[in-house]
Amino acid sequence: MALDRFYPIFDNTSWLRRMLPLGVKLVQLRIKDRPIEVVLDEIALGRDLCAEHGAVLVINDYWQEAIAAGCDWIHLGQEDLDEANLDAIRAAGLKLGVSTHDDDELDRVLAMAPDYVALGPVYPTILKKMKWHQQGLPRVTEWKARVGDIPLVGIGGMSVERAPGVFEAGADIVAAVTDITLNEDPEGRLKQWIGATR
Repeated sequence: MALDRFYPIFDNTSWLRRMLPLGVKLVQLRIKDRPIEVVLDEIALGRDLCAEHGAVLVINDYWQEAIAAGCDWIHLGQEDLDEANLDAIRAAGLKLGVSTHDDDELDRVLAMAPDYVALGPVYPTILKKMKWHQQGLPRVTEWKARVGDIPLVGIGGMSVERAPGVFEAGADIVAAVTDITLNEDPEGRLKQWIGATR
């Protein structure tokens, strides 16, 4: 199936309970710094919630747990790739999305035949400290030329207002985090995102 153009990222399943009924069709569960028992419960709950709502669930980082839970997608950052067993991931039938930030990382990732490539931060981001400055829209265009038919995800500093320019630059999908979760009306903002991307 083709992936939705709107890709929100949430850190727990309470967000999924709130947002999936509003029409989210592609979502990442990005759990950080929680006990493994919580992680396992969250992955299982996220899997079930997304199945119920007909949404694609992408699990960030926890590839072994995603395999065990029978999930379909995994997202790995560059550090995660160093420790992940790509053969086991592929053998389990998991589809793979990967973060990239520079030319060397993109070359490395393309050799893995990923199912999507994320480029970031396109704009300055408050989500986490990064050694990379904003990539800018020309880099999105360059990356799309290099990845070809592989879906390209733009991430970092995204907003509803910036999304059209990111799509015009070549991104197939736009990922959003704090633009929704820090908004005073997250549900309203999410509906704006869906309206702007469908």
